[in-house]
Amino acid sequence: MAPHELRRPFKRPAISDQQRRRDLALIRQTQQRSDSQNRARRLASSLFDLPSHSLPDACQADFPDIVDVGYAIALEQSPELEASSPTVRHLDFVQASKLKGSAARHWFARQLMLTEWMIDVPPYLDRDWYVFARPAGKRCFVVSSNGSTVSRLRNGSVLHHFPSFLPNGARTKEISAPSHVYCILDCIFHEPDQTYYVIDMVCWRGYSLYDCSAEFRFFWLNSKLSETGACNPPSTYHRYRFSVVQIYDCNAIGLHKAYTGDFAFVKDGLLFYNRHAHYQTGNTPLALVWKDELCSQYVLDTDSKGHVPDEQQVVLELQDDGKLTTSDDPPIVFGCLEREIIQKSSLQAGNFLRFSVIDECVRIVDGKLELGDLKFVGKANRARVFADSYSKVFFQYTARRSPLQFQDLIASLDPNLDENSESNDMEMID
Repeated sequence: MAPHELRRPFKRPAISDQQRRRDLALIRQTQQRSDSQNRARRLASSLFDLPSHSLPDACQADFPDIVDVGYAIALEQSPELEASSPTVRHLDFVQASKLKGSAARHWFARQLMLTEWMIDVPPYLDRDWYVFARPAGKRCFVVSSNGSTVSRLRNGSVLHHFPSFLPNGARTKEISAPSHVYCILDCIFHEPDQTYYVIDMVCWRGYSLYDCSAEFRFFWLNSKLSETGACNPPSTYHRYRFSVVQIYDCNAIGLHKAYTGDFAFVKDGLLFYNRHAHYQTGNTPLALVWKDELCSQYVLDTDSKGHVPDEQQVVLELQDDGKLTTSDDPPIVFGCLEREIIQKSSLQAGNFLRFSVIDECVRIVDGKLELGDLKFVGKANRARVFADSYSKVFFQYTARRSPLQFQDLIASLDPNLDENSESNDMEMID
């Protein structure tokens, strides 16, 4: 008898230009890393060439890590860290911690790396990507510095101000450290168990991981977080528990574990991270979110009453010339609002406006979504600081008509890799 042949569903063809943007993102980050390396080397070289007594005190305080011997040793042992010398961009967090009010909210709202929505399955999904279940909750940055810990939501507002066992996260003898020691974690706060689930590490003890690959950042996160006691239950100097999610290689075994596995948190879709992706602020096609009804309660957008409207709705930003754009960089123009409506509704540039999508006017041309006519509904929630992204609008459109299904993800995997490989998931230990 002939051996049983595993038949996969037909691979879904690409309908968008998302892969082209992924390729461009990888090229761009390679160039940025090279530029960052050159800047860091020039800065370090200029400091080492100066006599120690000629360095102003302010300069020594601002760039303490550059001349740190321990950091130099770490560079030799971990080439991934070579591009993460504390440049001006990375020192911004220390300065930004002193900002107050709207200035702080505005700055922190633009620091998170925001996932695109998966429109098409990336090629080499099982070779170049990780997958993990996304905890349901509030996405936030957690920053520990100067003996305290602060979490800020996606819109930049403060969620919690608390002591923690993170580096320099509480005013105790065991945890406190010099002012240049700080930690930045990308988290999701899960209300039911009052836990911060860490999905990425941006900075650790003042050492930047921005220009490190996701593969290295996840390894560092797995290695370092549990050593601090931050995963311990709450206590006097550690108000909230931190936990880390299990990250899987995106082969058939890992994909099924992330999709069907039982977790301590409520699941809200799956997250996919490209192994080679650096941590970059704003929207990136190198980190993707995917949802269906079995792994998320909220696949389609709902209105203020929690109901799914009959027509798809989008939130766009009004520009000075009346154009309506997404949150992407560069922004995508989806229409233009007539001056009469702007004046009648007392609208201003920068307002976030809600529109209904008229189905008959939607087209996909050369892999790009065109919405055509939009029906103005009103202003969006005042708490918003971003319009919808292009990929979200595209995903919501296809989810109502021809959704990307889990079988499509499985069909894209290499059958030879699935049969011969085991899931090499990162077991994040509490």
